Amino acid sequence: MRTCPPPGPQSSFLRSAVRYWLFVLGSSLAAALGASLSLQAQAQERPPSFVDAATVVPGLIVEARYAGSHNFVGRPIDGYEAPRCLLTRPAADALAGVARELAPRGFVIKVFDCYRPARAVANFVRWAQDLNDTAGKVEFYPQVDKRTLFRDGYISPRSGHSRGSTVDLTLARMDGRELDMGTPFDFFSPRSWAAATDIGSEAKANRALLTTAMRHHGFRPYPKEWWHFTLAREPFPATYFDFPVRRGKGWTGVAASTLVSAKAFLASLRALKHIKRL
Repeated sequence: MRTCPPPGPQSSFLRSAVRYWLFVLGSSLAAALGASLSLQAQAQERPPSFVDAATVVPGLIVEARYAGSHNFVGRPIDGYEAPRCLLTRPAADALAGVARELAPRGFVIKVFDCYRPARAVANFVRWAQDLNDTAGKVEFYPQVDKRTLFRDGYISPRSGHSRGSTVDLTLARMDGRELDMGTPFDFFSPRSWAAATDIGSEAKANRALLTTAMRHHGFRPYPKEWWHFTLAREPFPATYFDFPVRRGKGWTGVAASTLVSAKAFLASLRALKHIKRL
């Protein structure tokens, strides 16, 4: 029977080298995971410059379409966990000015979408790529081939809404009844363009009233959607946020993502200990 010779200096050196590189690997892994946790937390936190517009804009009606199922996808969209309108403080203040200007005429503002998490935009992109998912076609894009949504500009991989100073809205009477705008919100059609001519005279006048008031308070319109306006001097012109729309100030998503990453880190350490025993 062959016996193993006692470990020599070369074998001891090898074991020491393995222990050293395991230590380096573990330290690097911990640092990388720590950085990942930090980035996740940053992505989840609502900046203090964002406010609930309903607390700032008088008479605001919030019908957060993407927090429910009444939208072109047909179900709630990723990142919308509550029917709230979050905006940067400058955008909310400017919108309040619009509301105060229109109130004497008996009108209030009704919003459909405000800040939009980047994950929601990614959800739209995935939906657009699934040509078999047409739950909202009859109501929202009856004359549009879903294969052309990107080409025609109805869906984009980025949205100004994620910068926090863009709002989709309409005008309503004090009892909540919407004014005639020619097409519904999110109707994919040239008839929804701000300058469309194939709509009624009342709708044209209502669109003009909305656009004039929004421009007067610093918003610029989007030519292809009568409901879409962006604050011209937005505070974050190049930043696309991804924190979820939630009620209150509790950001449980941070804790959840942290817990998942912590579990992954502990599993990695257990794997390293197993290697060390070999």
